Amino acid sequence: MAATVAACLRQGTRRAPAFWQMRLLSLLLVVAAATEQQVPLVLWSSDRDLWAPATDTHEGHITNDLQLSTYLDPALELGPRNVLLFLQDKLSIEDFTAYGGVFGNKQDSTFSNLENALDLAPSSLVLPAVDWYAVSTLTTYLQEKLGASPLHVDLATLRELKLNASLPALLLIRLPYTASSGLMAPREVLTGNDEIIGQVLSMLKSEDVPYTAALTAVRPSRVARDVAMVAGGLGRQLLQKQSVSAEILPPVSYNDTAPRILFWAQNFSVAYRERWEDLTSMTFGAQQLNLTGSFWNESVASLSLTYEQLFGTTVTFKFILANSFYPVSARYWFTMERLEIHSNGSVVQFNASQITGPSIYSFHCQYVSSLSKEGSILVPTTQPSLWHMTLQHFQIQAFNVAGEQFSYASDCASFFSPGIWMGLLTSLFMLFIFTYGLHMILSLKTMDRFDDHKGPTITLTQIV
Repeated sequence: MAATVAACLRQGTRRAPAFWQMRLLSLLLVVAAATEQQVPLVLWSSDRDLWAPATDTHEGHITNDLQLSTYLDPALELGPRNVLLFLQDKLSIEDFTAYGGVFGNKQDSTFSNLENALDLAPSSLVLPAVDWYAVSTLTTYLQEKLGASPLHVDLATLRELKLNASLPALLLIRLPYTASSGLMAPREVLTGNDEIIGQVLSMLKSEDVPYTAALTAVRPSRVARDVAMVAGGLGRQLLQKQSVSAEILPPVSYNDTAPRILFWAQNFSVAYRERWEDLTSMTFGAQQLNLTGSFWNESVASLSLTYEQLFGTTVTFKFILANSFYPVSARYWFTMERLEIHSNGSVVQFNASQITGPSIYSFHCQYVSSLSKEGSILVPTTQPSLWHMTLQHFQIQAFNVAGEQFSYASDCASFFSPGIWMGLLTSLFMLFIFTYGLHMILSLKTMDRFDDHKGPTITLTQIV
């Protein structure tokens, strides 16, 4: 790209101004399209001289899959056989700019452990912009190069592992990012992730295990603004709004002979002992989601979601719905009888009877949560509960499912919301004041007799 711009500059005396604009316009469009599909990649190792300083990329360069393999091959062939992959749900280079320490002020940085690891590491490499496709195939690439299957671990599992410097090991550690859930601020989440990185590295250092570590993300957390082209020239329009490119994940679908149960949420977060985990990317669009235990018939349906290594154990969530006929309305209605959480041989139940609607419809609610500030639609049967759950823009349908799409949604919000009631009461009060004032004006009466200076004086005792 830089060579193309330089070539344009050298030929400036022979090109018309319109050609310059068209050439720069095409370059800006390429840059704008590419910035939406890049995530950072940070590499460091306990061995020396794995990456030469010359391999640092220039600003604006986007690393593709072939270039990424040239950076990784020396580290995997000559470096340690233990590879750590810290995989975050969302991360962008702007997160380091917004939440990192500026002007050497380490106290304000949310990446203190990461910065310390990079400072002390004999070899390190920072790639600010890596192609999204290259990162999506990174786990498979590492598995092929090391000849070892990825092992999903957390801090509890890592303490029990005995790593060997001669045997290859690929450890995958997932880090959450819940900026869109509203449950935790991005700075708090990134600080928690940095603490996890610090604890993992401290454990490896205490055991004197050589390693190579990488930090990256599944998708970017921030979307670059589009380049708006003003008619008659180049530039950004005034008051241009930032474009929103929300990724819509497909719903969970349970099938036997046909689609039977559909479940979707914009955000699916669970907490145990006040520790929150975002299960959105692990649930919707996941290729290997465990639905073992789910079943369906015309009267009862159960959707079972099982997650391995969640809070250090296997956790299963069961959504149990019933379908019944009500003679009063002469139709079938479904109700979610309860939500069950199975872990370590124990069962925690939540009453979810407020999730109900006609069987021909789906059910939708902006927040389905066990938290009081979100409405407490999920009510635990035992108080206090160590488990909490929040589903944002929750939608489910277990009966009369046609294809892979939801039917018309019966929403949990009533027709007369608090805002509507406030508007009605205010309007009625203003109407009363207007009516009273109009009545007073119409009740005014003028005098129909006047004083004549030639005749007797008129005495008015009362005017009604």
